[in-house]
Amino acid sequence: MERSKVRRVVLLLLLGQLMSLFLAATSFTSSLIASFGVNTPLTQSLFTYLLLALVFGSILLYRRQKLQVPWYWYIVLGCIDVQGNYLVIKAYQFSSITSVTLLDCWTIPWVIILTWIFIGTRYSLWQLLGVVISVVGLGLVLLSDAGVSGGGGKKPVLGDVLVIAGTFFYAFSNVGEEYCVKKKDRVEVVAMLGVSGVLFSVIEIFLFERKELESVKWSATIICLFMAFAMSTFLFYTTLPFLLKMSGAALFNLSLLTSDMWAVVIRIFFYRQQVDWLYYLSFVTVALGLIIYSLSEPRSVLAMAPTDEEVSIQYQPLNEENADSRNEVLAN
Repeated sequence: MERSKVRRVVLLLLLGQLMSLFLAATSFTSSLIASFGVNTPLTQSLFTYLLLALVFGSILLYRRQKLQVPWYWYIVLGCIDVQGNYLVIKAYQFSSITSVTLLDCWTIPWVIILTWIFIGTRYSLWQLLGVVISVVGLGLVLLSDAGVSGGGGKKPVLGDVLVIAGTFFYAFSNVGEEYCVKKKDRVEVVAMLGVSGVLFSVIEIFLFERKELESVKWSATIICLFMAFAMSTFLFYTTLPFLLKMSGAALFNLSLLTSDMWAVVIRIFFYRQQVDWLYYLSFVTVALGLIIYSLSEPRSVLAMAPTDEEVSIQYQPLNEENADSRNEVLAN
């Protein structure tokens, strides 16, 4: 294998694990906020979208460039992303962190189906094998985690339904972002996602979450948890375009399967809890699946299609040749 390809695979895996760590921090802060009886998922997401809009929106304004993607597509993308965050964060009120992490892997088949249909991505048998191996590794880590997290939540069935519905919205959001970052500007995508996310979050808070927000007994601990959630999700969304640009939504979601492993690592160091040998076996299994998937590049019909600029360059010499031929005919 070429050194450049090895470096690319290593970089993809490192970026994926970095995002997985951010997601683990997000899951823990959401779970802790729910344990304090705070039920404001829209407000939690609002601060994340606000940070994205302020930071990346400022860069976009400084550039003074027109939007490369029509604004109404960003409105749709932001609406979908807000609903996905709302449903999954809401699920922590009814289910355990282990169940939420387990069912969150439903995003992977949704992404594979959507990228196949809308982006034209074609997956090889080796890539599908990597997906299966990674999911098996996830099952092992959740089996190991079951003895640590404990508890099934107040209404586990409702929580499970919310998570599965949320993964469907997540999949649509990931595929939409993948298309935009591969064809257009990454800064614009993140900035406009933040702006539209703020818009929908404020509207839905006003309609559905005012009473819950007014009943919150704010304290230094809750404020710090909200800040930690906002920062972890901000870093998550900031890193997301790079991984989507280099690989795609499928590898991105496969990388997130290890988020529960990082959650267990956090438990070990912060809560002094122990895990059994299945944790280490699961880490190796998921890593093996990610490597197998990364070694084989998915083929995208859209990626292979020439852009308008390439088409104009390609056909310009032909037009000139035709003009010369017509001139010769007229001269004769």
